[in-house]
Amino acid sequence: YFLHVVDQAIVSLNTRFQQYEGYEKIFGFLFTSNRLRSLDDKSLLAACVNLEGALKSGENKDIDGLELCCELLFLQDSLQKSMGPLDILNFLKKRSLIYPNAVIAYRILLTIPVTVASAERSFSKLKLLKSYLRSTMSQERLNGLATIGLENDILEKINYEDLIEDFISRNTRRMLLFGRK
Repeated sequence: YFLHVVDQAIVSLNTRFQQYEGYEKIFGFLFTSNRLRSLDDKSLLAACVNLEGALKSGENKDIDGLELCCELLFLQDSLQKSMGPLDILNFLKKRSLIYPNAVIAYRILLTIPVTVASAERSFSKLKLLKSYLRSTMSQERLNGLATIGLENDILEKINYEDLIEDFISRNTRRMLLFGRK
C-alpha cells in the first residue's frame, strides 16, 4: 500500500513538472526583465510567434506576434534592472496604449498559475466537505456548501439582518414566532 502511494505521488509530481516545463517554453522569455533583455532580435521574434501560436484558437488570436516583438524590443530599453512579471505589467499598464499586445501577454502570463491553484483549492475544499459530511448530506446541500466555501468573499458582504427579515416575512407563523416589533 505504501509503495502505491509513493508511486502515485511521483507520477503526480512528474506530471506537474512537465506542465510547468511546457508553460516555461511558451512564456519563459517574459518571466523577468533580465531574460527579456538577454534575447536578441531573432530569438525574441521566434518566442513571440511561438506565443501567438499558443494563444491562437482557429482564426482568433489574443496577440499579434510581430507587433508583440516590436513592442518588446522598445520595452527592453525602458525596463529597469531585474523586474518580475508583475512589476513589468504595472509598468505597462501606465503605457497600455503603446504596448497593447505586451499588456495582454503579461496578463495571461500572470493569470495562468492562479487558475491552476484556484481549481486545486476548489477540489480540496470539496473533498473536505464530502469526507466530513458524506453520510448525512444530499447532493443539493453538498453543492450549496461547496459554493459557500468557494465564494467566501461574496458571503462576507451579505447583510444577514435583511436576509433574516426576508425569511421571517415569507411565513405567517414565523412572523408570529420571530417577528420583531
